[in-house]
Order: sequence, then structure tokens, then C-alpha cells
Amino acid sequence: MIPQDTIVALATPSGAGAIAIIRISGNNAIVIGQSVFKSIHNKDLTQQKSHTIHLGHIVDKAREIDQVLVSLFKGPNSYTGEDTIEISCHGSTYIQQQIIQLILQQGARTAEPGEFTLRAFLNGKIDLSQAEAVADLIASDNEAAHQIAMQQMRGGFSSEIAKLREELLNFASLIELELDFAEEDVEFADRSQFIELLDRIEMVLKRLIDSFAVGNVIKNGIPVAIVGEPNVGKSTLLNALLNEERAIVSDIAGTTRDTIEDELIINGIGFRFIDTAGIRDTVDVVESIGIKKTFEKIEQAQVVLLLQNAEELEIQNLKFEIEKLKNQYPLKVILTIINKTDKLSDFEISNFKSQISNLIFISAKNKTGIDELKEKLISFVNTGALRNNETIVTNTRHYDSLLKALEEIQKVKEGTESNLSSDLLAIDIREALYHFGSITGEVTNDELLGNIFANFCIGK
Repeated sequence: MIPQDTIVALATPSGAGAIAIIRISGNNAIVIGQSVFKSIHNKDLTQQKSHTIHLGHIVDKAREIDQVLVSLFKGPNSYTGEDTIEISCHGSTYIQQQIIQLILQQGARTAEPGEFTLRAFLNGKIDLSQAEAVADLIASDNEAAHQIAMQQMRGGFSSEIAKLREELLNFASLIELELDFAEEDVEFADRSQFIELLDRIEMVLKRLIDSFAVGNVIKNGIPVAIVGEPNVGKSTLLNALLNEERAIVSDIAGTTRDTIEDELIINGIGFRFIDTAGIRDTVDVVESIGIKKTFEKIEQAQVVLLLQNAEELEIQNLKFEIEKLKNQYPLKVILTIINKTDKLSDFEISNFKSQISNLIFISAKNKTGIDELKEKLISFVNTGALRNNETIVTNTRHYDSLLKALEEIQKVKEGTESNLSSDLLAIDIREALYHFGSITGEVTNDELLGNIFANFCIGK
């Protein structure tokens, strides 16, 4: 399964830049590199030590293409586990193309998406969950997503799963051994210790599964819908949160006909704010479509900001609107915000607070109360596990495997407590081990690897 050919790709983003890095990996990487490289000190790359850098020129016969630095990594002490060369050249697209074409002429082929990381996995340099973390690290666009990807890439998740799998495997081998002595009716696996292990595995699996709710929103951003009647200041609030004129603001009710979305990082957590069309009865066809989209966005959001105009605020109507939203969307966080509070007296604000709890008072136009709103949004994200550097699951494939592993562990636990025969227990244990192994790559197939690495960029 481990490929023997040599691959090449641009490892830096395509386009012109100050420098570009061209990566070559495979059995003939150093030989091919030497065939196109002329050292200023007449060094032979095939005779140089690993983890060294050499100055020289890339040449095509008598033609000099560029002055470069060549970094040399000999397998197995390289990213891919193979002989690897990285050519740092000037960032001209013409130079990049010329060097890559020259290397292809020497017998290399163009790398597939993620093939360098795939080879690292196949050569045992990283496991499958670490390989997936590489893609997450590249895609991370906020501090929290970066921290989770780094923790997974260091093997935190893998080691936790591997430890559970090893302990289960040890007991599984004893259960399997009992099958060889079925006629003697002996037990090699202590059932009380086995149940303790199953309880511990179940507890860890549930913790990891629960962490997915947090990990998924951190990875993809938390969708927040800003809703309310027309002209209460939804677009002004979006602009105040983003600190830019993202949405058109006017005194005309119904200005926003479509949803407007933008992202904001607050304390390292990504939030995706959605400014929606004002909710009201209307005969305007376009506005009606916008209002329909508003309800679609509320369905997709995890947090709903119900915005009210302080000048038109009626306590009973507000209570009705809050209750209506909570009944319609019981699983969503509903946060009520009173806008244009610069028009209210301190007494009026105090009166509203005494009648309805958890109100946030802001003036989107004057940008007052915005920091309090941001702090409230952050409080809805359970980042305790993140701060304590605990394992947080962000990958849907891992989540699915954990759910299946938990189901099998619970079957084994029930079977053990009801004195199920060893041969039937062994079937469920094998299934649980399979799902554990599928996370780290101890159990895999070409289709799975193809799906995972197809999402990588070429050159990684």
C-alpha cells in the first residue's frame, strides 16, 4: 500500500510572492534533486547529512533558472518518513512552473491532494486523527479552533483512544482465550474488573461525545440570528458588532430584504452574525421572501438575539414575544436586547429590569452596551474544557465512530452483567475495537483514505 514513486508539488500558495517552496518526496527525491541542483560549493546532495540546507542554483542543462536554498531531510526522519527535499526559490510563478516541470521531466509525478500527509500516515509518522488535524490546523481561522487542532495534532485525542483500545484489547484476548477452553468452563477474564473497565470506557466516551457540541461550533463558528420587527436597529447592531458599515441602515421600515451574514472573532471564538429581514405582515412580495428566510435562519442559528425598540417597548408584548420564541425554539438560546436605550431614563431602565430578567440594554447607534453583549455571547460557549486543554472532538467522522463504539460497549456491559456467553461477548468487543481503530487508522480502507485526503490542499 505504501507508494514507491516520487512526488512533487508547490507547498506554498499559488501565485507570485517573495518566495515559494517546492516539495519533493519519495525514494528518488534526493537523486532527482541532485540532477537539477548545482551547489555553489560543488556539494553532492546524495552525500550530505539529513536536516541540512544548501545554497546553489536550479539548472536545466546549461540554463540557470534560479538561485535557491535546498533543505534536505532523509527518511525516516522527515515529515513523510521518506527522503524529502524542499526547494526555496523566488516566488515568480514562471520560476515555480519551470522548476516543477524540470523535476517532472526527471521522473517525479505531481502529488495528489494531501498526498504528503497520506504518506506520513502510511509510513507511521502520524495516525489518521493527527492527519485530519493537519487539515483542521490549516483551516483554523480563530484561536480556539487553532488550539483544538494543535492539541489533536500532538496526539492528545489519539493517545486517549489508544489507551482505551489497548485495555479493552487485553481483556478481549482473555475472553477469546476462554473460547478455546469452552468445554472446561473456565474464566480467564475477571468479570468484576471487566465491568469496571467498561464503566470507565463508557464515561470517557460520553465525555468525548458531549464535547462535540462545543467542538463543532468552535470549528465552524456559532451562528447568531438578529431578529425583530422592522426598524428596531438590527442592521445598526450588526454594524456596531463588526465595527464597520456592513449593512445598509435607513429610517425606512423593511430596508433589509435579504439576510446579511458576517463573522466576528470574540475572545478567540468565531461567531457568524446574521442580520435578517424585519418580521411583520406585508403584501410586498420581495419583503415576504426575506421574512421567510428570516425564519429559516432562526432554525439554523444556535443563538437568537431578539431586538426591541426602547421607544416602542411594551412589557406585556415583550413578554409575549419572548415566550413565543422560547416555545417555538425550545433548544435555542434566546437573548433579549433593548435598543435605543439612550432615549430611556435610568428609572425606566430600572423598571424594565425589575419586570423581565436578563435584558441587555444597548444603543447600537452610539455603540454602548456592545461589550456587555459580547461578554454574554461568550458566556454561552462552554470553553472550560478548552482552557483546561482537555480533548474536544470536532470531527464528524470521529463523533460517529465514538457513538458506535459507545453502543457496542453498552452491549458488552449488558451482556457481562447478564452472564452472556464468551463467544457472544467477543462479537460485540470486536465491533467496539473496530470503531476505536477506525478513528486512529488502525482499521482503514482506500475509500476512507480517499475521502479524508481529498479535502487537503495539494502540497500538504
